[in-house]
Amino acid sequence: METSDVMRVSDTCNVWVIPAGDDAVCVDFGSGRVLDQLDELGLRRITDVLVTHFHRDNVQGLARAAAAGIRIWVPPVEEELFTRAGERWAAQRTEHDYDVRQLSFSLLASVAVAGTVDEYRWRDYGGVRVFALPTPGHTVGSVTYITQFGDRSVAFTGDLLYGAGKVWSLAATQWSYGGVEGQAATILSCRILARRAPDRLLPSHGEPIEEAGVALEETSHRLTEIMELRRLAERPWNLDRWLDEPWEAITPHLLRNRTSIAACFALLSDSGSALLIDWGYDLWTGLTLGLDRSGNRPLLESIGSLKRDHGVSRVEAAVTTHYHDDHVAGLNLLRDVEGTEVWSPANVAPILEEPRRYDLPCLWHEPIQVDRVLALEKMVQWHEYELTPYALPGHTLYAAAIAFEADGRRVLATGDQQGGGAGSEPDTLNYQYRNRFRIDDYVQSAELYARLRPELLITGHWQPREVDDAYLERLLVDGRRLAALHRELLPLADADLGAEGFAARMSPYRTSVEPGDQLPIRVELRNPFARSERATVAITVPEGWTVQPASRAVDLGPLAETTLEFCVTAQGVGRAVVGADVTVGEAAFGQQAEALVDVG
Repeated sequence: METSDVMRVSDTCNVWVIPAGDDAVCVDFGSGRVLDQLDELGLRRITDVLVTHFHRDNVQGLARAAAAGIRIWVPPVEEELFTRAGERWAAQRTEHDYDVRQLSFSLLASVAVAGTVDEYRWRDYGGVRVFALPTPGHTVGSVTYITQFGDRSVAFTGDLLYGAGKVWSLAATQWSYGGVEGQAATILSCRILARRAPDRLLPSHGEPIEEAGVALEETSHRLTEIMELRRLAERPWNLDRWLDEPWEAITPHLLRNRTSIAACFALLSDSGSALLIDWGYDLWTGLTLGLDRSGNRPLLESIGSLKRDHGVSRVEAAVTTHYHDDHVAGLNLLRDVEGTEVWSPANVAPILEEPRRYDLPCLWHEPIQVDRVLALEKMVQWHEYELTPYALPGHTLYAAAIAFEADGRRVLATGDQQGGGAGSEPDTLNYQYRNRFRIDDYVQSAELYARLRPELLITGHWQPREVDDAYLERLLVDGRRLAALHRELLPLADADLGAEGFAARMSPYRTSVEPGDQLPIRVELRNPFARSERATVAITVPEGWTVQPASRAVDLGPLAETTLEFCVTAQGVGRAVVGADVTVGEAAFGQQAEALVDVG
């Protein structure tokens, strides 16, 4: 109980309870635990629920609310995520997915709502007068609810912020693949809310915030700084010489393709063979990434130029820096037409070969057979060249840097790890949360670069970069500051969910089975606390399905991780969603993970 005016029920989120006589209105609903505590709270019933945003930890119990006759009010932008959840899951794809918003953290099944809240207006909900203020940031459609208690105003902010200078999730603020829209929106929302001068902030996660203006300003300031580390430069492109001269020389034996959206490179051997580094979309003229299969067409036109103009008799192999489709889309076609082998580092190959197992963006539509798996930090000989792959987490967890020497120069192919700065601007730290970014990844990559001492970086979307000591030092400084900002902004001391913001994930993420088939499911689980705790995972399945066991408990040490195994039996026909509900100690985190199952 927080004050005589507002009470808190600790659930998968903070559920704020506003009494109205013997009745009450809730802001968010968690798993519905509030319904089990009405007597303790001195209430007869809950009449209305005001939802701040669609994430499951805030709303997974809404079916209980609907069954109890409670009116549910949701943000206008997000209404379909509540009322048409089945259609959304049926339409969700995993291949070639560039939508990095956390839409998969929505309800597993639809729920009926009373309506949408009236934004920018005061309205009575169950006897409580509330102003609905749009505050996009944590999600596009997020809403803050403001109400008055005497001469004091209270703002129920959802996950706009966690505390002074902290947010519950940075990953949620990444709306587009390379953008910072959600962080910019959070800054604006904090400033807009500050103009209304609330006396108190009540977030969905975290403690009540009494110095509202200070907290909003500190959060805006830190987010502004972290945005500055993601400066993006426009990619120059020119069609004039694409067909006649698609390759430009970096060194006499190292060429860069100028026609692809993700730069690929050709390493030329004096034997007449060529080795490619990545091969995505040749002759890319600007189709939107993320289209369905018919909108993504790999080509091989520039391979003819290697043979015609550069003395290549055979494109012998292609080495991958990471799994993203703009770097690998043409590999199957290249094998079919040219007989090219695909070589892939050990941390990348599994995603190429079984993309449906993973909940990752930018997967290619079909599996890609890997002919040679390259052990990390082990040299592989290709003709006169020695190539060594190194783990390079950052842009994605599943990436590698490829080190080699060409024409007397030490070269490091780094994929999309950094973006090219403009002029004297430093490179962008090109991380994406859905790619499994971890807080210290860019510190580790800067340390790797310093150890390898390359003279030249060749990257996935930008011009080659000459490397000197100042550049290496700048990468280390930026990497450390990026890590520090994440630690300042995220409530890691309270619950260390890492940069991604989740305690669990399920695999395989997408599976096709027949009715009656048994499907093994694995749940990777993390204890987010710096103390030993007992963790429980309960599997939620559609009606008529069975799961063995229904739940499992395990004792985990501080920040420890483990994998739990379950087996579900599928029924019916169509797309179904299986969830993993996580509790660690006394903290209920809710349905932290899901997997998609296509039946029939």
